[in-house]
Amino acid sequence: MRIAQLTIYRLQLPLRKEIKHASHVRQESMNVLVACRLADQTLGWGEGVPRQYVTGETIDGAIEQLHRSRLDEQLGKDCFGWQDVIELCEAIRLAEIGEDPRGCLGNAARCAVELSILDAFGRCFGEPISRVTAAFAPAQAIQTNLPVVRYSGAVTAATPAAERWSAIKMRVYGFHHCKVKVGLVDNEPARLQNLRRWLGSRMVIRIDANEAWTPEQAVRNLRAMQPARIACAEQPVRHADVLALKDLRREVDVPVMLDESLTSLFDAKQAIEQETCDLFNIRLSKCGGFLAALRLAALAEQAGLSYQLGCHPGESGVLSAAGRHWLSTVRGTRFAEGSYDRHLLSRLLTREDITFGYGGRAPALTKPGLGVTIDPQALQELAEESNAITIR
Repeated sequence: MRIAQLTIYRLQLPLRKEIKHASHVRQESMNVLVACRLADQTLGWGEGVPRQYVTGETIDGAIEQLHRSRLDEQLGKDCFGWQDVIELCEAIRLAEIGEDPRGCLGNAARCAVELSILDAFGRCFGEPISRVTAAFAPAQAIQTNLPVVRYSGAVTAATPAAERWSAIKMRVYGFHHCKVKVGLVDNEPARLQNLRRWLGSRMVIRIDANEAWTPEQAVRNLRAMQPARIACAEQPVRHADVLALKDLRREVDVPVMLDESLTSLFDAKQAIEQETCDLFNIRLSKCGGFLAALRLAALAEQAGLSYQLGCHPGESGVLSAAGRHWLSTVRGTRFAEGSYDRHLLSRLLTREDITFGYGGRAPALTKPGLGVTIDPQALQELAEESNAITIR
C-alpha cells in the first residue's frame, strides 16, 4: 500500500475562554491539519500547532514549508507493515525556511504529516497507532501498555475568587496533579499558599512560568514558593538564559522542567550535557511528532531524567487522540496534559468526544489508526483547504 495524496488545511479552532500566560494570550488556535489518502482511498488525519514563541513557526510558514518540501517525491514508497511506515516517516525532509540551529523549525508541520500517515496506515492495517511504540527501536526500552491514563488539571492566573472556585472544582473532581501558571501577578508565593490550601495537601502541584523570570527572580521566587511544596518548576527563565538553570538547580530544591527550551534532539542533548533540568516537557507538535517524542522520552530515561507529555491549548481531538496513544504505551511518564477538548474548544473537530473524565482518567484508544473520525460539517466550518499534493 502507498500514499496517493496529501491535503493541507488551515484550521481555526475558537476557544471557550481566553488562554493567558507570560508568553502569550490567545482566544483561538490556528493549526495545520493534514489529510493523507492512500491508494485504496483510506483516509488518515494529522495535526500540528505552530507556536512562533516556542519553535519560531507560524501557520502561514508551516503551510508554505509543506508545499515547498517536494513531498510528492518523498512519500512514494510502498509500505507493508509498521517498520516500512516508520522508515518512510523518518526519511521525510522538510524544506529549509530560515536559520534553524536548534532543529525545530518545521516541527508542527512534520507532526501533522507524520500523524496523518500513521493514522492512514493504522486504519489500513486494522491496528491502532499505539503499536508504533513497540515497533520503534529507540522506544522499546520504555514501552508499556496502560488501559487507562490520567491527565492533570490546570489553573491560570485569574481573580482570587475565580482561582479559588477552579481549585475547589479540581479537588472535588478528583484530580491528583495540577499545573499552576505563574509569572503574571504580584505576590506569587502567597497565591501558591492559598492554592495549596484550596487544592488540598494531597494534590501534586507544579508551576509553569513560561519564561517569565530572570535567573535572579527565579531563584528568589522558587525559594519563597517552597512552603507550598512545588513538585517542579516549568521553564522558569527565557530560553536565552537556559544555561543559568544549572546553577539555579544547586541553589533551589525544586526540580526544573524544560519546555520552550526542549524542542528537539539538539535541545535535549544540550540539556543533558549542561545539567539544566530534571524533567523534559515533551509535546508532540512542539517536538516534531510521535516518533520524535518517543526518541526524546527514551533519551531522558537513559540520562536518568523524568518527562511529561504536554499539549498546546487549542489542540483538536486529532492531537488529543495521538497523545492518548503515546501516553498509554510509554512507561514512566511523570505528568500528562491533553484531552481538554470539550473544556477548551467551543466546537469539536472530531465526531468522538475523548475529553478526560473524573479525576482526569481516560481509557486507552484501541480502534485502528488514531481511533477518531473527522466531523465533515465541523471540517467545513473550521478549516480552509490549501492545495493538495499528489504523490508520484
